[in-house]
Amino acid sequence: MRTWAKRLILGLLAITVICAAAALWKREEISRLLAVRSLFAPDRIVRNFSNMDAAFLHVPLTTEPGPPLPRAEPIDLPTGADQWIADRAITGLVVLRDGAMTHESYHLGTGAEDQRISWSVAKSFLSLLIGQLVADGTLELADPVVLHAPELLNSAYDGTSLLDVIQMESGVAFDENYFDKDSDINRMGRIIALGGALDDFTASFTLRDRDPGGAWKYVSIDTHVLGMVVRGATGRSIPDLMTERLLLPMGIGPASYLTDGVGTAFVLGGLTMRTVDYARMGLLVQQGGILSARQIVPDTWIEESTRASAHTAPGAVGYGYQWWIPADAAPGEVIARGVYGQYVYIDRASEVVIAINGADLQFNAPGVWDDMLGMFRRIAAKDT
Repeated sequence: MRTWAKRLILGLLAITVICAAAALWKREEISRLLAVRSLFAPDRIVRNFSNMDAAFLHVPLTTEPGPPLPRAEPIDLPTGADQWIADRAITGLVVLRDGAMTHESYHLGTGAEDQRISWSVAKSFLSLLIGQLVADGTLELADPVVLHAPELLNSAYDGTSLLDVIQMESGVAFDENYFDKDSDINRMGRIIALGGALDDFTASFTLRDRDPGGAWKYVSIDTHVLGMVVRGATGRSIPDLMTERLLLPMGIGPASYLTDGVGTAFVLGGLTMRTVDYARMGLLVQQGGILSARQIVPDTWIEESTRASAHTAPGAVGYGYQWWIPADAAPGEVIARGVYGQYVYIDRASEVVIAINGADLQFNAPGVWDDMLGMFRRIAAKDT
């Protein structure tokens, strides 16, 4: 064989070996990227939402499950609930009344032990943690975010306060369109999949589309900033704090947090836990921060954080400190809400909590919010 032919063959073999090695080296990153691309596929979404830890970097939380919630005589769901469950692709439904479980059901092949992804219900958990830190003087709502997160100096968050950010009034220009692959929220998903750092991603935003403390706009990256502030003020990780100060006292577990490539918790949507444990969180709020006869979160924070305090449009759904408040809310009515059908509905006056996990591909279609709220209220009113 001629020398040039041998060199060509050796060169091709070398390229093949290099490519194979690179593919092996990047196998996990490629696997996570493929998982992101198929995460919401109609034939996979239900299974994916119960198995997020298998596809993404995560950290298990060292929790200890509490005693089972007390059970009461089952109460029938309202007429039409079966169709509602099917239409909204509900996977888990737990109803508590007066602190006791009156309904628990699982659908679409899921079960009681499935650890379902929270999506933005995690934001409300973080609000409870911040309430504890405000109460003990670690944080003040007037604090500039750069006081605790100096990485954000010269970013769009320079000049915003903790209050601005917790109400989603930071002013940062961020595209939350879940159905545009090039939107900021989807770019963030790829950052997580490819092992990037969310702190760096957040600090890269330099533009505003409104003044801080002005008009409200739902911007999920604001919640990551809250996490940066908490980490900076305490010198501790969110998983450690969340476990120690909330999940262990509440008896929640097992649970985990999805993380980015450097181990930072995905605080704006990365909690996974059982449906019944989302209900435990709702029960804590319904009881004014008390669970198992222990004041875990101050009642003053529960009251303040679940008010419609943000500058939303007149007549629109209200927003508090990482909580949603119906436009016509009765006193004590508040909702934690995540994409694709995750809800914790709380009616403090009726002493009702409804926790739902879902895989609803039509979650943002016109009328879905009214449909969900209407059924929640019918369940709370025992309207059969």
